[in-house]
Amino acid sequence: MLKSTNPIKSDNPIKSTKLNIENDLAIICRGAAEILPQHELINKLEQNRPLRVKAGFDPTAPDLHLGHTVLLTKMRQLQDLGHEISFLIGDFTGLIGDPTGKNSTRPPLLPEQIQENAQTYTKQVFKILDVAKTKICFNSEWLNKLGAVGMLKLAARQTVARMLERDDFSKRFADNRPIAIHEFLYPLLQGYDSVCMKSDIELGGTDQKFNLLMGRELQKEEGMTQPQVVIMMPLLIGLDGVNKMSKSLGNYIGINEAPSEIFGKLMSISDELMWLYYDLLSLKSCSEIDKLKQDMADGMNPRDIKVMLALEIVSRYHTNDDAQNALLDFETRFKRNEAPENMPLVELVIAENSISLVSVLKQANLVTSTSEGIRMLEQGGVKVNGDKVSDKGAVLNKGTEYIIQVGKRKFARVGIK
Repeated sequence: MLKSTNPIKSDNPIKSTKLNIENDLAIICRGAAEILPQHELINKLEQNRPLRVKAGFDPTAPDLHLGHTVLLTKMRQLQDLGHEISFLIGDFTGLIGDPTGKNSTRPPLLPEQIQENAQTYTKQVFKILDVAKTKICFNSEWLNKLGAVGMLKLAARQTVARMLERDDFSKRFADNRPIAIHEFLYPLLQGYDSVCMKSDIELGGTDQKFNLLMGRELQKEEGMTQPQVVIMMPLLIGLDGVNKMSKSLGNYIGINEAPSEIFGKLMSISDELMWLYYDLLSLKSCSEIDKLKQDMADGMNPRDIKVMLALEIVSRYHTNDDAQNALLDFETRFKRNEAPENMPLVELVIAENSISLVSVLKQANLVTSTSEGIRMLEQGGVKVNGDKVSDKGAVLNKGTEYIIQVGKRKFARVGIK
């Protein structure tokens, strides 16, 4: 059985001044989609004490991707400000499965799967969080103790009508799709976690709003006069530039992937998306990021700024040497290709977020017809940024420059906007 780690208490209370609070608030608000209620967060910051910060993860899969780390990055920022961080592993709630955003009941996982996945989580989170200042919790420690009577009492605190206010539940109900009774328990159990942990702040994605506010409600019912403040973070957009990062959509960057794979994927995101990644994933200060934005406005190549982001992310999940080797590999494959050094930029303006690679080949005069473009792809004669592409359905995202090669001698530098 996995056990909690003990929290590390701060030796020095946080010294609250107006300047400190304004600075801390700017860091906490960075990238956040919504804070409810913000005035209560300010009141808590004025209390000269480390705040208890909670974020829960159900170990339903063995590996984390960068989308999962948005909350972890915010936790690290709060940790660096001196607050107490509790990483909650939902080994009990994982048996139910979070119904958030689902249009059908999730299949239950076996306890053995939960335990195995939880072990990998504890290893991965410390690539971001400070191991000496983080408490690992498992909600089975208190939820197992509820028993049948306690579960019935908890269920009695809310009505079916209240649960149907949740967007995903209401849609499934309206579409006559089944909702299992145990799924109604999930928001209550997540809220009960906040009661047991006496959390001051709970972090979650924007899709978790109902569950997060449930924690406030239950804390109030328990007589807590200062219920938790809810900080909601946006869902990280994946590599396709459209959908949230997801393994099922194939638009993800896994933190356990090879350094060169992480580096290359980060270099493929659009310049516009790059700033969202900086806000949600980078540990650089707000002022440092603002300076980079100004540098780009003054003419700095966005590619160089993207390299800095890729180096930071790869170093975090691997090592500094791995990051430098990944950069060298990237430069070898992309910059030191056989492509001419001074290729003119071909700019394509599109109305959508992406355009088919076949269309780009034709519009950039790399092929004479769509059928030739398809044939070259199928024959393996097309490379994008040094990587061979054979999928005739491949698309390129707007906001990014690409080096495209067809055959041995045809090259184009293509910008899509």
